[in-house]
Amino acid sequence: MRKWKNMTAAMAVGFLTVLPAVTAFAQEGASTDDGNVTIGKVIAWGGIVGGVVIAMSVAMVALVIEHFVSIQRDKLVPPEIIDEIEALFEEEEYQEALELCESEPNYLTNMLAAALPKLNAGFDVMEEHLDEAHAMEAVKLHTKISYLSLIANLAPMCGLFGTVLGMVGAFNSIVKLGPAVTPKDLASGVQQALITTLFGLVVAIPAIAFYFFFRNKVVRITYEFKAIGEDLIERFRPQQR
Repeated sequence: MRKWKNMTAAMAVGFLTVLPAVTAFAQEGASTDDGNVTIGKVIAWGGIVGGVVIAMSVAMVALVIEHFVSIQRDKLVPPEIIDEIEALFEEEEYQEALELCESEPNYLTNMLAAALPKLNAGFDVMEEHLDEAHAMEAVKLHTKISYLSLIANLAPMCGLFGTVLGMVGAFNSIVKLGPAVTPKDLASGVQQALITTLFGLVVAIPAIAFYFFFRNKVVRITYEFKAIGEDLIERFRPQQR
């Protein structure tokens, strides 16, 4: 969890670092008008709002890379930890198993660390605490991937905001110039309106696709770990006569 907080802070710093760079690049692109469409000009047409959306795209890429690396079964719960816990359970070394869970915090060990102290309270109490810990760990993972959903929703809204600004600028040109207005006078506002909408969609579409990909992956992983935890404590269920 601490690593995730550090990565979020680093990503925010990166966002704030990229934004001025994008703005400067846009100003440089806008300063030359040779009739050719360049990346600098496209960014310049998007204005500050377009720069914000581009910075969001950088954050999205960072999140996707981090999730591909960290949201893996063996990363969340190393297989050797499961084998060691099972061996301790077979030997009925439950105190040692608890100490191992507390010294190696991860999704599964946090669940067992909540259940094992209730060993003398009965199986039902152990299962209840296991389920509560599982729910907390699942919330952590779902919260982690929710930033992709946030970007997927914010990007098109920022694009729409840029669209409105562009259209306001175009109509303002009409008001100021009146009958003397030309298509060239309206081009700046219309360009901003279209480009920011495009930027927003280009960021939102992959963001929402990756969000659902990782959400489904998280659901599968959480169900699997819950099944492993329940199987480990099943030995404590009272035998029916």
